[in-house]
Amino acid sequence: MAETGDATAGGVREVKSAARTVELLEVLAARGDRPARLQELAEELGVPRSSMYALLQTLISRGWVRTDVTGSLYGIGIHALLTGTSYLDSDPRVRAARPFLDEASQALGETVHLGRLDGHDVAYLATRESHEYLRTISRVGRRLPAHVGALGKALLAERPDAELPAGPYEALTPNTHTTRESLAADLARTRERGYSVDREEGVLGIVGFGFVLRYEVPALDAVSCSVPVARLTRDHEARIVAVMREIRGKLEATIPAGNGSVHWR
Repeated sequence: MAETGDATAGGVREVKSAARTVELLEVLAARGDRPARLQELAEELGVPRSSMYALLQTLISRGWVRTDVTGSLYGIGIHALLTGTSYLDSDPRVRAARPFLDEASQALGETVHLGRLDGHDVAYLATRESHEYLRTISRVGRRLPAHVGALGKALLAERPDAELPAGPYEALTPNTHTTRESLAADLARTRERGYSVDREEGVLGIVGFGFVLRYEVPALDAVSCSVPVARLTRDHEARIVAVMREIRGKLEATIPAGNGSVHWR
């Protein structure tokens, strides 16, 4: 009989072993290039060392976790990459958005992103990098708290302020909104102007402009343009807003709700 736990909101009982496996993979993924030791993982997930060791060995044998030559350090495995790539390849909205991201990046000479709200974070689904300012690590597949970036704030502005977490919020730079009141005031300005602005709130030296894609309600996807402060003149900012508004219109016209495919939830 399968190991089960508390009932979920849908009335189906959670399988504890499956939940523990997912939690372990999420912990390892969040650590990035910082491998974990057995004791660290056992303590973080609150499980016995013996159970954690057995789970790790199972996942290592299937490629979801990797270990070093000593067998004492653990990190996310290559099968996580293969599964993530499959998600991007199978999503019709990501496929449809790619040529428009190319168009925006070429027109502006700046970096353009497509992101999706995932809980209190935004996951980056596609990026077109500027030839003037190349990041050393691609953001695709990475997450950023929604309150610190242009993508996230554009999406949060589509929702009632009552849904915002109480705070305080994590600060990534001295400019990050760390209180509910400060963020709510910013979202009010976002609603008034029709797009969000991230002025060095997520990364120092970078300003972002976010535009929500309203092909579903509430919106889950948004696009943004990021530009170094040193290149952001008033005229360039006006052009970014004009081009990104045009790109948003094209995307919303191209990707109607449902898109004639599976409607995922």
